[in-house]
Amino acid sequence: MHVYIYDEHLNKAKYNRAINRLEIRLTDLGLNGKIIRLGGIKNIKATIQNEIKLGAKTIVAVGNNQTVNKIIGAIIDTEIYSDFKRKTLLGLIPIGDDNSIAESFGIKNIEDACTILLARRIKQIDLGLVGDYYFLNQASIQSAGTTLEIDDYSLEIEERGEVKIINLLSDQSEKIKSNPHDGKLDILIRTRKKDESFITAEKVKINNEQEKLLIDGVFEVETPSEISVLKNQVNVIVGKDRLFE
Repeated sequence: MHVYIYDEHLNKAKYNRAINRLEIRLTDLGLNGKIIRLGGIKNIKATIQNEIKLGAKTIVAVGNNQTVNKIIGAIIDTEIYSDFKRKTLLGLIPIGDDNSIAESFGIKNIEDACTILLARRIKQIDLGLVGDYYFLNQASIQSAGTTLEIDDYSLEIEERGEVKIINLLSDQSEKIKSNPHDGKLDILIRTRKKDESFITAEKVKINNEQEKLLIDGVFEVETPSEISVLKNQVNVIVGKDRLFE
Protein backbone atom coordinates (compact mmCIF):
# COMPACT_ATOMS: atom_id res chain seq x y z
CA MET A 1 0.00 0.00 0.00
CA HIS A 2 1.24 3.47 -0.91
CA VAL A 3 0.73 6.30 1.57
CA TYR A 4 1.27 9.80 0.16
CA ILE A 5 2.26 12.46 2.71
CA TYR A 6 1.32 15.89 1.33
CA ASP A 7 3.21 18.67 3.10
CA GLU A 8 1.27 21.62 4.43
CA HIS A 9 2.73 24.13 1.95
CA LEU A 10 0.84 22.28 -0.82
CA ASN A 11 -2.43 23.68 0.55
CA LYS A 12 -1.63 26.93 -1.28
CA ALA A 13 -3.72 27.55 -4.38
CA LYS A 14 -0.65 27.92 -6.61
CA TYR A 15 0.02 24.19 -6.24
CA ASN A 16 -3.50 23.02 -7.21
CA ARG A 17 -2.62 22.40 -10.85
CA ALA A 18 0.50 20.40 -9.92
CA ILE A 19 -1.48 18.30 -7.43
CA ASN A 20 -4.18 17.58 -10.02
CA ARG A 21 -1.55 16.56 -12.57
CA LEU A 22 0.09 14.30 -10.00
CA GLU A 23 -3.10 12.53 -8.98
CA ILE A 24 -4.15 11.91 -12.60
CA ARG A 25 -0.72 10.44 -13.37
CA LEU A 26 -0.77 8.19 -10.29
CA THR A 27 -4.22 6.91 -11.28
CA ASP A 28 -3.06 6.21 -14.85
CA LEU A 29 -0.15 4.15 -13.51
CA GLY A 30 -2.23 2.27 -10.94
CA LEU A 31 -0.32 3.84 -8.05
CA ASN A 32 -3.33 5.06 -6.11
CA GLY A 33 -3.03 5.07 -2.36
CA LYS A 34 -3.98 6.81 0.84
CA ILE A 35 -3.39 10.57 0.97
CA ILE A 36 -2.50 12.32 4.22
CA ARG A 37 -2.36 16.12 4.23
CA LEU A 38 -0.16 17.47 7.01
CA GLY A 39 -1.87 20.85 7.08
CA GLY A 40 -4.01 20.92 10.21
CA ILE A 41 -2.56 17.74 11.73
CA LYS A 42 -1.24 18.48 15.21
CA ASN A 43 0.74 15.29 15.83
CA ILE A 44 2.57 14.58 12.59
CA LYS A 45 4.85 11.95 14.14
CA ALA A 46 1.97 9.89 15.51
CA THR A 47 0.13 10.07 12.18
CA ILE A 48 3.08 8.78 10.16
CA GLN A 49 3.96 6.12 12.74
CA ASN A 50 0.38 4.85 12.68
CA GLU A 51 0.48 4.33 8.90
CA ILE A 52 3.61 2.20 9.24
CA LYS A 53 1.95 0.17 12.00
CA LEU A 54 -1.02 -0.37 9.67
CA GLY A 55 1.29 -1.91 7.09
CA ALA A 56 2.24 0.86 4.65
CA LYS A 57 4.75 -0.62 2.19
CA THR A 58 5.75 2.70 0.64
CA ILE A 59 5.72 6.12 2.31
CA VAL A 60 5.91 8.87 -0.31
CA ALA A 61 7.02 12.38 0.64
CA VAL A 62 5.11 14.82 -1.56
CA GLY A 63 6.70 18.25 -1.21
CA ASN A 64 10.35 19.18 -0.61
CA ASN A 65 13.42 18.57 1.58
CA GLN A 66 11.49 19.56 4.68
CA THR A 67 8.82 16.93 3.93
CA VAL A 68 11.45 14.20 3.74
CA ASN A 69 13.02 15.33 7.01
CA LYS A 70 9.63 15.33 8.73
CA ILE A 71 9.04 11.72 7.73
CA ILE A 72 12.49 10.56 8.80
CA GLY A 73 12.18 12.49 12.05
CA ALA A 74 8.85 10.80 12.73
CA ILE A 75 10.17 7.25 12.61
CA ILE A 76 13.85 7.30 13.54
CA ASP A 77 14.67 6.36 17.15
CA THR A 78 11.18 4.94 17.72
CA GLU A 79 9.93 1.43 18.44
CA ILE A 80 8.61 1.10 14.89
CA TYR A 81 11.89 2.02 13.18
CA SER A 82 13.07 -1.58 12.83
CA ASP A 83 9.81 -2.41 11.02
CA PHE A 84 10.19 0.66 8.80
CA LYS A 85 13.77 -0.29 7.92
CA ARG A 86 12.83 -3.88 7.04
CA LYS A 87 9.44 -3.46 5.38
CA THR A 88 8.89 0.10 4.16
CA LEU A 89 10.28 2.06 1.22
CA LEU A 90 10.63 5.83 1.04
CA GLY A 91 9.55 7.54 -2.18
CA LEU A 92 9.75 11.21 -3.17
CA ILE A 93 7.60 13.45 -5.36
CA PRO A 94 9.08 16.97 -5.59
CA ILE A 95 6.69 19.92 -5.73
CA GLY A 96 7.89 23.48 -5.13
CA ASP A 97 11.35 24.74 -4.17
CA ASP A 98 14.13 23.23 -2.01
CA ASN A 99 14.18 19.78 -3.58
CA SER A 100 17.89 18.97 -3.61
CA ILE A 101 17.23 15.57 -1.99
CA ALA A 102 14.94 14.49 -4.83
CA GLU A 103 17.48 15.75 -7.38
CA SER A 104 20.16 13.63 -5.70
CA PHE A 105 17.97 10.59 -6.29
CA GLY A 106 17.50 11.48 -9.96
CA ILE A 107 13.93 12.73 -9.48
CA LYS A 108 13.49 15.98 -11.38
CA ASN A 109 9.74 16.52 -11.59
CA ILE A 110 6.30 15.00 -10.99
CA GLU A 111 6.33 12.90 -14.14
CA ASP A 112 9.78 11.50 -13.35
CA ALA A 113 8.71 10.76 -9.79
CA CYS A 114 5.67 8.72 -10.81
CA THR A 115 7.62 6.66 -13.35
CA ILE A 116 10.36 6.03 -10.78
CA LEU A 117 7.81 4.93 -8.16
CA LEU A 118 6.45 2.41 -10.64
CA ALA A 119 9.94 1.05 -11.48
CA ARG A 120 10.82 0.60 -7.77
CA ARG A 121 14.59 0.78 -8.12
CA ILE A 122 15.80 0.61 -4.50
CA LYS A 123 18.97 1.77 -2.74
CA GLN A 124 19.88 1.68 0.94
CA ILE A 125 21.02 5.14 2.03
CA ASP A 126 23.05 6.37 5.01
CA LEU A 127 21.75 9.10 7.30
CA GLY A 128 23.82 11.97 8.65
CA LEU A 129 23.31 12.82 12.32
CA VAL A 130 23.98 16.14 14.03
CA GLY A 131 22.69 16.46 17.59
CA ASP A 132 19.08 15.26 17.52
CA TYR A 133 18.69 15.98 13.80
CA TYR A 134 19.01 13.55 10.90
CA PHE A 135 19.80 14.56 7.34
CA LEU A 136 20.17 13.02 3.90
CA ASN A 137 22.06 15.61 1.83
CA GLN A 138 24.49 17.74 3.77
CA ALA A 139 25.31 20.16 6.55
CA SER A 140 27.06 23.40 5.59
CA ILE A 141 28.60 26.39 7.36
CA GLN A 142 30.62 29.49 6.48
CA SER A 143 34.30 28.59 6.64
CA ALA A 144 35.85 31.69 8.28
CA GLY A 145 36.22 31.02 12.00
CA THR A 146 35.23 27.36 11.68
CA THR A 147 37.22 24.69 13.52
CA LEU A 148 37.03 21.02 12.53
CA GLU A 149 38.17 18.16 14.75
CA ILE A 150 38.64 14.88 12.90
CA ASP A 151 40.12 11.87 14.67
CA ASP A 152 43.20 13.17 16.50
CA TYR A 153 43.80 16.41 14.61
CA SER A 154 42.22 19.87 14.46
CA LEU A 155 41.85 22.26 11.52
CA GLU A 156 41.04 25.97 11.94
CA ILE A 157 39.92 27.84 8.82
CA GLU A 158 40.55 31.58 8.53
CA GLU A 159 39.59 32.24 4.90
CA ARG A 160 36.05 33.05 3.85
CA GLY A 161 34.20 30.37 1.97
CA GLU A 162 32.12 27.33 2.84
CA VAL A 163 32.48 23.97 4.53
CA LYS A 164 30.16 21.16 3.38
CA ILE A 165 29.74 17.89 5.25
CA ILE A 166 28.17 15.68 2.59
CA ASN A 167 26.28 12.43 3.00
CA LEU A 168 24.40 12.52 -0.31
CA LEU A 169 25.71 14.68 -3.15
CA SER A 170 23.13 17.21 -4.40
CA ASP A 171 25.15 19.29 -6.86
CA GLN A 172 26.37 17.74 -10.11
CA SER A 173 28.97 20.49 -10.47
CA GLU A 174 30.85 19.16 -7.43
CA LYS A 175 33.58 17.02 -8.98
CA ILE A 176 33.84 14.59 -6.09
CA LYS A 177 32.90 10.96 -5.68
CA SER A 178 30.39 10.83 -2.86
CA ASN A 179 28.88 7.51 -1.83
CA PRO A 180 25.74 7.70 0.39
CA HIS A 181 25.99 4.07 1.46
CA ASP A 182 29.65 3.75 2.49
CA GLY A 183 29.22 4.75 6.14
CA LYS A 184 31.39 7.87 5.68
CA LEU A 185 30.98 11.64 5.40
CA ASP A 186 32.68 13.67 2.68
CA ILE A 187 34.01 17.00 3.97
CA LEU A 188 34.57 19.65 1.31
CA ILE A 189 36.32 22.91 2.26
CA ARG A 190 36.26 25.64 -0.37
CA THR A 191 37.56 29.18 0.21
CA ARG A 192 37.24 32.35 -1.84
CA LYS A 193 40.85 31.98 -2.94
CA LYS A 194 39.59 28.91 -4.82
CA ASP A 195 41.56 26.64 -2.53
CA GLU A 196 39.80 23.32 -2.06
CA SER A 197 40.33 20.47 0.40
CA PHE A 198 38.54 17.14 0.56
CA ILE A 199 38.48 14.84 3.59
CA THR A 200 36.58 11.62 4.31
CA ALA A 201 35.64 10.74 7.90
CA GLU A 202 33.10 8.80 9.93
CA LYS A 203 32.53 11.76 12.25
CA VAL A 204 33.64 15.35 12.71
CA LYS A 205 33.29 17.92 15.49
CA ILE A 206 32.60 21.40 14.20
CA ASN A 207 32.56 24.80 15.90
CA ASN A 208 32.05 28.40 14.83
CA GLU A 209 31.19 31.06 17.41
CA GLN A 210 29.51 33.30 14.82
CA GLU A 211 27.79 30.94 12.38
CA LYS A 212 25.24 28.11 12.51
CA LEU A 213 25.13 24.84 10.61
CA LEU A 214 22.53 24.72 7.84
CA ILE A 215 21.03 21.22 7.53
CA ASP A 216 19.68 20.11 4.12
CA GLY A 217 19.11 23.78 3.31
CA VAL A 218 16.13 23.75 5.68
CA PHE A 219 16.99 24.35 9.34
CA GLU A 220 19.87 25.69 11.43
CA VAL A 221 21.79 24.07 14.29
CA GLU A 222 24.05 25.76 16.83
CA THR A 223 27.69 24.74 17.17
CA PRO A 224 29.76 23.17 18.66
CA SER A 225 28.22 20.00 17.24
CA GLU A 226 29.34 16.51 16.33
CA ILE A 227 28.31 15.19 12.94
CA SER A 228 28.35 11.44 12.33
CA VAL A 229 26.84 8.95 9.90
CA LEU A 230 24.58 5.93 10.33
CA LYS A 231 25.08 3.33 7.61
CA ASN A 232 22.23 1.95 5.45
CA GLN A 233 19.32 3.38 7.42
CA VAL A 234 16.64 4.08 4.78
CA ASN A 235 15.46 2.13 1.72
CA VAL A 236 14.75 4.73 -0.97
CA ILE A 237 13.16 4.42 -4.41
CA VAL A 238 15.61 6.13 -6.78
CA GLY A 239 15.92 7.03 -10.45
CA LYS A 240 18.54 5.81 -12.90
CA ASP A 241 19.92 9.38 -13.18
CA ARG A 242 20.77 9.59 -9.46
CA LEU A 243 24.04 11.28 -8.45
CA PHE A 244 25.66 8.12 -7.07
CA GLU A 245 26.19 4.46 -7.91
